[in-house]
Amino acid sequence: MAKITKNSRVVVADDVVSCDLDGEAAILNLKDGVYYGLDPIGAKIWNSIQKTCLVDDLIEMILKEYNVDREICENDILELINELIDNGLVKVNE
Repeated sequence: MAKITKNSRVVVADDVVSCDLDGEAAILNLKDGVYYGLDPIGAKIWNSIQKTCLVDDLIEMILKEYNVDREICENDILELINELIDNGLVKVNE
């Protein structure tokens, strides 16, 4: 699997559906029937990757909205994206 970087393009995988639950996201992977949940910040990121986007754009979006250190933000978003990929919820479109 390719290393995810700030220049990676990510998009929601096929066979995945989601809905908003009071600002949080409920995600269902139709392939394995497993549900996942994201907090409001994770849901904001999830909503942004409904269409293909750069990881760097996600980082910039969160930095504009929240008072967080850039390095921490980058690491947290890359970790989240990697978890989403590992669970088959998003894919990389290079």
